[in-house]
Amino acid sequence: MRTMAPTARLHQEELQFRLILAATYPFFLAAAALGRMSPARKPAHAGLPAPHRSVFGEARAMAMQAIPFAFMG
Repeated sequence: MRTMAPTARLHQEELQFRLILAATYPFFLAAAALGRMSPARKPAHAGLPAPHRSVFGEARAMAMQAIPFAFMG
């Protein structure tokens, strides 16, 4: 069995990551929008204001945190 060259494998994994990001981003966007609408929103640290990020930025951050787990193993 022939294995892929390291650069080809990295390119393949990057492509897979981008495809998964594109497929899951709408779900994370919906979750971020619903999170914004909920009245029980608390700051990240007591006494400090929560960082102001757009709904799109929040969705991207959530996706970027969750998707790498698909590549573990």
